[in-house]
Amino acid sequence: MIDHTGVAISDPARSRAFYEAALAPLGYTVLAEIPTQVTGGKVVVGYGVAPKPDFWTNEGTPQTPRVHVAFRASDHDQVKAFYEAAIAAGGRDNGPPGPRPHYHAHYYGAFVLDPDGHNIEACCHEP
Repeated sequence: MIDHTGVAISDPARSRAFYEAALAPLGYTVLAEIPTQVTGGKVVVGYGVAPKPDFWTNEGTPQTPRVHVAFRASDHDQVKAFYEAAIAAGGRDNGPPGPRPHYHAHYYGAFVLDPDGHNIEACCHEP
């Protein structure tokens, strides 16, 4: 079981605005900010559904190749809301909401590229 994951981001303010908006429909909020005195001056933010962050952004050089992170949604409407919020927050389309039967019969997902080009997805596995 994965406890947490994250991505390196180049512009902390721009990425925070994107992730706060994009992940809100999934119930995610900012749950932690690591003091820059501990991180060597870099901005590190943890997002999640209370009580624990499970997705982190850290200021630095984005990974190459860019990272793919998928967030589980409870239903198709939540996937759509994620996609719309992410696009409105400056994300770029990388696959609009819809079925992905090549993954499995009930897979429904949407993909956006974050401000650094990471492939961020919301998916639902229910019909």
